[in-house]
Amino acid sequence: MHFPSFLRPRVLAVVAAAALAGAAFAQGAYPGKAITIVVPYPAGGSNDTFARQVAKELGDQLKQPVIIDNRPGASGNTGTAQVARAAPDGYTLVAVSSSMTTNAAVQSKMPFDPVKGLAPVAMFAKGPFIVAVNNEFPAKTPAELIAAIKAKPGQYNYASSGSGSVNQFGTELLKAKVGDLQIAHIPYKGMGPAVTDLIGNQTQLLISSGPSLLPMVRAGKLRAVGITSLKPSPVAPDLTPMATAVPGYEFELWWGLLAPAGTPPDVVAKLNGAVNQILARPEITANFLREGAIATPLTSAQFGTVIADDVERWKKLAKQQNITAD
Repeated sequence: MHFPSFLRPRVLAVVAAAALAGAAFAQGAYPGKAITIVVPYPAGGSNDTFARQVAKELGDQLKQPVIIDNRPGASGNTGTAQVARAAPDGYTLVAVSSSMTTNAAVQSKMPFDPVKGLAPVAMFAKGPFIVAVNNEFPAKTPAELIAAIKAKPGQYNYASSGSGSVNQFGTELLKAKVGDLQIAHIPYKGMGPAVTDLIGNQTQLLISSGPSLLPMVRAGKLRAVGITSLKPSPVAPDLTPMATAVPGYEFELWWGLLAPAGTPPDVVAKLNGAVNQILARPEITANFLREGAIATPLTSAQFGTVIADDVERWKKLAKQQNITAD
């Protein structure tokens, strides 16, 4: 359509304003339908627990249903890979933990790139591990634990939930920090049998999450000798950090939300802001603490740095300590 020259500036201004309004409307339209959060593990685990708590609050805040979809398999890789291949529109997300980064350290062919194949959205929480021994083991403190193992090199075993598991990484990091800690690894098919054999003195040491170990400690079936946070933690405030006996030792698990790579920055920012508001609520903080974790709001960029740093850290440790997957 031809406009007289004196009208053209006005027409252009109207067109530009309409374009800006349209862009603003499009940005404000998210979310316009239900959001799915894939949990790449069975129901009942920590990933599932935290994702469900956040999903309920997120749905209320964004005025759209937020659906949890459990897709377990391949140590979390199956569901995470499906999300990495999903449309980058903010409607398909995945709730992961730092086991994604330990997987990347021991698996030569991951079905997705944990750094470039997914967009960090928000961290949910982080939490230290508990260092536990059976009641026959002669140690009650971090220093006594290290001294007892050194006094009988090669005579004790430590348990994990499987080769390449986060439990193995936590213990091998301790060995690397000490330098001459000779204790053999016994991998199990899951945490249940690992805890059972620790109680029965088939193994003598297990480093795992609070929910896995603290009930047995409180029941008097195991003894907690320390915690893996650098400083005392509200997860178990009566436990002494292992770092008091092994300077610099720190091992904490984290949980968070990712989206497919290429998800629009404004969508990521909206989700990040919403999740961080949820994490600031006292009831959420209290619920997370009961599960052995501390609500940890970060920007998406900060969360991305955590993921990238962890991948490099665990790759180096896996090579140094010869950690391999099942």
